[in-house]
Amino acid sequence: MCRVDVGTGGGIVHALKYSGWRGVAEGMAHRMASLDFPADVERERVAVVPVPLAPARERERGFNQSTLLAHHVARRWRLPVWDDLVVRTRHTPSQTRLSPSARTDNVSGAFQAVASRKELLGAHVIVLDDVITTAATLNAVTAALVAAGIRQVSYVSFGRAPDAGDAPA
Repeated sequence: MCRVDVGTGGGIVHALKYSGWRGVAEGMAHRMASLDFPADVERERVAVVPVPLAPARERERGFNQSTLLAHHVARRWRLPVWDDLVVRTRHTPSQTRLSPSARTDNVSGAFQAVASRKELLGAHVIVLDDVITTAATLNAVTAALVAAGIRQVSYVSFGRAPDAGDAPA
């Protein structure tokens, strides 16, 4: 039996991603969907776009945690999930032990917008990932979306991983 401390945000994310505790996604999404966005973002957003996993990692895990969270968040916001809009064009090593600059290099060019939709041109989408550390992944996904015609991108995540430069809690 796997024991996971789910008393912290990090423990909850770990339980979802590495122990397959999909049941925690509903509560995580509830918190994410409850975040206050500026009125213009709430008015303009047209879809939630989850960060894609590499196919091998998704097969290994059995699911994409960002897609799972996106469906729960989008239901609360009454928006569609565009989980076919962005694909990972290459496998990238895990970001967990990389420096900020190595993270950026690791995901640079790793995503591509594949769907050609008239809704894309000038749209405002919300990119969703479970955790933000340096935002390298979100920035790489955003670059692919902007290249496809998206006008504006906002982000939502469950948490932010501590950076080496953060002050102790």
